Amino acid sequence: MSTFSAAAGQPQASTILVVEDEPTLATAIAQRLASEGWNARVCGDGASAVQTAAQIHPDLVIMDIMLPVMDGIEATKRITAARPVPVLMLTARDDESDKLTGLAAGADDYMTKPFSMRELVARCKALLRRVERAKQLAGNPQNDQTLRFGGIVIDPAQRIVTLDGKDVHMTPTEFDLLLTLARRPRSVLSREQLLQDVWGWTDGSGTRTVDSHVKSLRHKLGSDTIRTVHGVGYAFEPPED
Repeated sequence: MSTFSAAAGQPQASTILVVEDEPTLATAIAQRLASEGWNARVCGDGASAVQTAAQIHPDLVIMDIMLPVMDGIEATKRITAARPVPVLMLTARDDESDKLTGLAAGADDYMTKPFSMRELVARCKALLRRVERAKQLAGNPQNDQTLRFGGIVIDPAQRIVTLDGKDVHMTPTEFDLLLTLARRPRSVLSREQLLQDVWGWTDGSGTRTVDSHVKSLRHKLGSDTIRTVHGVGYAFEPPED
């Protein structure tokens, strides 16, 4: 495992765990992250990533899917089950099934190889901003009101979702997306607005991130829970009591 540290004097630099078995790419990612003011730790397989995450408690994980010893899907499941942490998954195929599998495992976002380092940095910044925003919202009593829609209950304070009394596992991004839609039931929110409010992106042109997360939410809560308005965006459709 290699360590790449931010320059001296960086206040409370975030730590990012990079899990990638291609040494050249892993080093390039870690060096770029360090140049941005973050600390980066590199692991080359999924099993060591799980162990390292338990030791260093990273603020963000960048996880490749195809890894030796333990693949990125299983590693992500174990890391996020032990401790909530945003995960940016890397996939070598622009395959919708790969992306949905990664999101279902606990990933918050994904990028398809090859990618630009500039975009990678932007995604990392957005994920870290969302973590800080979630902490601020959790500390605001006005945001603690539990939302109840038939069998769906959303508890913002504890970040828990239940369906017919049973807990539904949500990644941090899935929860934020659901809460954003549910706070304005039946109102259509554009993809651009969702990308800005949930992901913190000012320009998400060309990305299918919102669509993939909506599919994951429908799989967990029911296909009728979120309505598609073609060419515009999505709306939360509360189930009847």
